[in-house]
Amino acid sequence: MTFRRPDQDPTRPVYVISVAASIVSVHPRTLRIYEEEGLVCPARTPTNIRLYSEQDVRRIMWIRHLTQNLGVNLAGVRILFELEERLGTRILERLYTEGTTGERAEGAPVEKAASAAKA
Repeated sequence: MTFRRPDQDPTRPVYVISVAASIVSVHPRTLRIYEEEGLVCPARTPTNIRLYSEQDVRRIMWIRHLTQNLGVNLAGVRILFELEERLGTRILERLYTEGTTGERAEGAPVEKAASAAKA
C-alpha cells in the first residue's frame, strides 16, 4: 500500500489566486474568467477566497496551451474537456503529442474534435 504525504496530494487546494496566476504566468483576472466559463473550479475557503490545487494549475496550463499554441477558443476548450471526460480518453495528451511532434496519428476523431472546438 502506498501512502502519500498530505502536502503532495495534487487535489489539495493550496494556492491563492495570485500565486496560481504567477505560476502559470497569467493575470488573476484570467483565472476568474476561466472559472466563469466553467473551465476550472477552485475550492473556496469559508471567507470565499479561491484556492487552487496542483491539479487545477495543470488544467490551467492545458487551457493556456490549447488557446495560445493551438488557437482553440474557450468554448472549444470546454468541449474538449467534456469530450475527454465523457469518453474517458486522453484527447488532450494526443493533441499535445501531435502538436509537439508535428505528426498526425491515425485518430481522425481527435482532429475533428480540435477543428470543431475551433469553430
